Amino acid sequence: MPSVPPSIPGAPRALPPVPSTPPAGAGLALAPQLAAAPGLNWAGPGDNWSRAWAVRTLDDPAPDPAAGPIPVPEPWAEAVPGAGAAGGEVGGSAGSPAAGQDELPPTARDIGLIRDTLAVVEPVADRATAHFYALIFLHHPEVRALFPAAMDVQRDRLFRALLQAARSADDPAGLTEYLTGLGRGHRKYGTLSGHYGPVGECLLAALARFAGSRWDAETELAWRRAYRLISGIMIDAAEGAARTSPAWWQAEVVSHQQATRDIAVITVRPDQAYPYRAGQYTTLETPWWPRVWRHFSFATAPRPDGLLTFHVKAVQAGWVSNALVRRAAPGDVLRLGPPAGSMVLDHSSGSDLLCLGGGTGIAPVCALVEEIAEHGAAGRAVEVFYGARRDAELYGLEALRRLAERHPWLSVRPVLSGPGGMAGPDAPLTGELPEVVARFGPWSGREAYLSGPPAMVRRSVGVLLRAGVAPGRIRHDLVGDLAAA
Repeated sequence: MPSVPPSIPGAPRALPPVPSTPPAGAGLALAPQLAAAPGLNWAGPGDNWSRAWAVRTLDDPAPDPAAGPIPVPEPWAEAVPGAGAAGGEVGGSAGSPAAGQDELPPTARDIGLIRDTLAVVEPVADRATAHFYALIFLHHPEVRALFPAAMDVQRDRLFRALLQAARSADDPAGLTEYLTGLGRGHRKYGTLSGHYGPVGECLLAALARFAGSRWDAETELAWRRAYRLISGIMIDAAEGAARTSPAWWQAEVVSHQQATRDIAVITVRPDQAYPYRAGQYTTLETPWWPRVWRHFSFATAPRPDGLLTFHVKAVQAGWVSNALVRRAAPGDVLRLGPPAGSMVLDHSSGSDLLCLGGGTGIAPVCALVEEIAEHGAAGRAVEVFYGARRDAELYGLEALRRLAERHPWLSVRPVLSGPGGMAGPDAPLTGELPEVVARFGPWSGREAYLSGPPAMVRRSVGVLLRAGVAPGRIRHDLVGDLAAA
């Protein structure tokens, strides 16, 4: 690992390298390997935990080609008439009706069958999801280590992401973009190419159980074709990313500033170059909640010193956010997933910009404004509406106003939805952010960038559409969506 450049003032000491093999007799006891993060129980590729599940999953024991395909879980064999030793094997067999046919791309008929299945399964998606994970953990217990101890948030993501991908099978360009990001992002969980087969069989078994009379040999073939397409794109994306970037980055906290009682501004130094664009986000894992990842937007444009800044609000029962706000301190080491998100600037467009940031959603807006200032506005006007409930939550207002003083193309309007508020000529506007923005319309011809709580973003989209903004010019990343999982 490269050492920290000495030219950066106040640089902490470099992190020690991660051993390529665990110490003798280490077993599965997870001991800290980074002196700068005393509570850390992982270190990355080569640590005890990663080696344990990777070896057990793919290499111990090695599959015997002469043994034939892996049997499908029994619940599927029960749910699908005729799905026995031949029809219920991974990838089918010579005697299976689907033999050789599942290698073809999905047809229009297949897509119709997939949508019929989804219409039946989605109302009972919670039960189907629980069954899906029960099958995975029962028949492939070694994969359990990939998931957090508590599955409250994680449980829905993989299953629903696969359903979303299948739903989009008739949109090749959109599907490829969606799955490419998904495949790259899942590398941070430790997902390997060898995991996709077992996951696919458990997915189909869960669908077969809950699709009822909608499930037959033709429907099974349609889903096999769709899953082959889905997994192929994800595997190719992951393997391509592996040639140029790590599955995750380790990043040391170098600054932790309490902006309010519940909001912290955290700056980290990654262990190697971290390329991203203003407006994007990443996923963060803390040493206190292993395998629990949450999304946070970058609060600055890329910097020459390579530091990354995030605005984090501690939310009720938020494991990661509370750990970052209440517990993290300089010297702690976090893990970062790859950058994601499409809320980036098109500098070739000359359209004026409208940016809405609610709460800590102002972070990517600040990054976008910084990038425009560095790149040059090129005659564009940029209007920022910054919403919060109380005065104290407008923690980024002064920095934005200083930028507006230096750049006449930028205007900043704070908005408070709660009681009270500052007085005077610079006092914030009052009301809910989407409705306040509507009062200043119409906004036809603008490109809009939205970030904040999902309800605020969704309401704002409706307001902007009615105010004349074209649908293709409204950009946002609802980071709770499955594409970012």
